[in-house]
Parts: sequence; C-alpha cells; structure tokens
Amino acid sequence: MSQSVRARWIQLVLGLVCMMSISSPQYIWTLFTKPLAAKFGVTLPELQVTFSLLVFLQAFLSPFQGSLIDRFGARTLISLGTIVAGSSWILASYANSEAMLYLTYGVLGGIGTGIVYVGVVGLVVRWFPERRGFAAGVAAAGYGMGAIVTTFPIAASLKTQGVESTLWTYGIVFAVVGFLAAQGLRMPPDTALAGSDAALSSRDRSPSQILRTPVFWLMFVMMTMMATSGLMVTSQMASFAADFGISNAVVFGLAALPLALTIDRFCNGLTRPLFGFISDRIGREQTMFVAFSLEAVAMTAWLTLRGDPTLFVLLSGVVFLGWGEIFSLFPATLTDTFGSRFATANYGWLYISFGVGSVFGGPLAALLHQHTGSWIPVFGTAISLDVLTALLALLVLKPLRQRFAQSDRVLGGQQDMAGAIPL
Repeated sequence: MSQSVRARWIQLVLGLVCMMSISSPQYIWTLFTKPLAAKFGVTLPELQVTFSLLVFLQAFLSPFQGSLIDRFGARTLISLGTIVAGSSWILASYANSEAMLYLTYGVLGGIGTGIVYVGVVGLVVRWFPERRGFAAGVAAAGYGMGAIVTTFPIAASLKTQGVESTLWTYGIVFAVVGFLAAQGLRMPPDTALAGSDAALSSRDRSPSQILRTPVFWLMFVMMTMMATSGLMVTSQMASFAADFGISNAVVFGLAALPLALTIDRFCNGLTRPLFGFISDRIGREQTMFVAFSLEAVAMTAWLTLRGDPTLFVLLSGVVFLGWGEIFSLFPATLTDTFGSRFATANYGWLYISFGVGSVFGGPLAALLHQHTGSWIPVFGTAISLDVLTALLALLVLKPLRQRFAQSDRVLGGQQDMAGAIPL
C-alpha cells in the first residue's frame, strides 16, 4: 500500500471516530425525553424544541461552517466542533430551566455537531474522488452507529446516576475522544483530486452557482422529505413505543427499547457505506429508489405489527436501514454533479434540508400526535414522503441530472455561470 493510499484510509478512520463522538446528542435524545420532561415539568412538544434546535442549527449554520473549514482547514475547525459538542452536554447537566436546556443541549450542541459533520463529510469526499458514495457512507456511518456503544451505558446511567450526572460524564468523554481524533485530520494535496474530477464534472461549481440550478433545489426538497420521515421516528421512538406497550417488554432477554435503539444505530450506520458502495456501481438514483422504497415498506409493516415486541425491535432496524443512506447518497450525488472543489461548502447548503426536516419531524410531528391522539397520521405522513421521494429519484432527478451533465459538456467551460444553466 502506497503512502498516499494509506494516508487517505487513515483520514477516513479518523473522520469516522470524530463522527462517533458527536452521534449521541441526536440518537440518544429519545432516552432523555422522559426524565427531562419530568425534571422541568414540560410537555413532549415543548421538550422536542431542544431536539429541533440541535438538528436545525447543525444544518442551518453548515454553509457558514463549511466555508470556514475550506478556509482554515479541517483539523482546526473540527477540533473546535468536538469541544463545543461535548461541552453542550456538560453545560446541559447544570441547566435549571427549559430555556437553559434549549441553549446548551440544543444551540451549542447543534453548532458543535454541525461543524464536525459537515467538515468530515466534505473532507472524505475529497480524499476519495472515485468512491464518493462509499467514503461519505463510511464517515456518515460513524454518526449513525456511534451511539451503539453508548445506548445501553447511558440507559443504565440514567437509571442509576440520574440525568445530570449522565450528561456531565458523557459530555467529557465525547469531547476528549473527538478532539484527539481530530488532531490527525489533514486536507488532501491537490494531486489527490486530479484526473478523477475531470471525468465526473467538467467544471466545479461554487455555492453561489449551484443555488441557481433546479437540480440542486430538487435534491434539497428530496432530502428534506426523507429527513422529515426519518426524524419523525428518531425523535419520537420512546414515546410511541410506550403508547404501543413496548417500553417495558423484554426481547431476547433484553429491554426492548434500548435493544431496538442499539439495532437501529447499527443499521443506520451500516446502510450508509452499504448503499453508498452500491450507488457507486449501479447509479445514485436507482439506489435511492430501492432504499427509500425499503423504508416505506418497513415502516408500513412496523405500524401494522406494532403490538409484537419482537417484530417491533426487528422492523425498527429495517426502517433505519432504509433511511440512514440519505447521508451518503445525497452528498455523493451533489459532488458528482457540481465537482469537489467546493464540496464542503456546497454540502453545507444542501445539509440545511436536514434542519428543515427536523422541524417537521420533531415538534410538529409531536403536535400532530397530540391533536389526533394517534401515531397513525404521523406514520402515514412519513410513509407517503418515502414513496414520493423514491419516485422523484427515478422519474425527475435522474433525467434532470442527465440534462445538466449534457449541458455541461456542450458548454465545455466556454461560458461562465452568470445564472442558471437552461435545462
């Protein structure tokens, strides 16, 4: 293995560890909802504002964060992000009001995790220009699977140590692990991107250019819909598990909810490199259709068979297998379409869609349940979004990207992007 090849695999592993260090604030949140609601005496929709702030700010500030990373380098900004993310839990342990929880867990957590997430994804797609789907998937897998190692320990700590001690202890652990991993991150040399990019995109597009193209906004809408669908499940799982009578069930000798969350983290991580790898070979849009349809079918079966604890646990994993790949398919598709020179900043703009989805998938989904008294409308909305996005991938996104690429070849670098390319 040559030194350059070894270097990029080291970068991928370090990025994976950084992602693991920031995964728990989002994916373990559902375990905190009941104790925090009891502590502050608030309703679930009020408490879910914390989750929405975390996810929305993680996404909403990402264009600015991506530009800073492109300017100052991955190591500096990602190191800062890991410290901020860990500190959000440490400070949240001292929160004595709902507003302080919003500010610490929500706002600071969103800022810190956003820096790390966008920075790592933007970095690895540069190191692996010919395997963008796989590389983005491996990095994103760290975010999806990182909570595997913390789900049962945090669940146990909440029971024995309480919410304040749990937040404080694990906040320190996350900050230290993430910061140490970030010290080895490096931007690739220019030669790492030579050749491959020319074959994939005739010209690199900056954020100001991609924002004027219909293909970008179609991807934005599609990722928003899929983010909404997945976050409806991620943020509400403990609540609807209780309503389905699953919370106190035992499956395979283990508590059903922590077991389901652990399986979900594994599937949510596995799907990212898996479908990224598949998309590198059969195409992005075809892979989207298969994956999004899988989630729709699994979620329908999950709702239909919700009274069986064992099926609840197993089907939850299939649902996440069909959802988590959005974090490899969309950044890879974006970079394929617009080039890698501005990959981090461009993905920052697309990642805002995840923040929009957090609003619909968090408090608005909780309000829908509160007003209807049932989780069926929430699940029905999520399933409909899955089906619609799967169809858009094949019927609209694929031909639109083909026309965009054809336009690229015709222009051949002879025309500056003064406005949108006519499609």
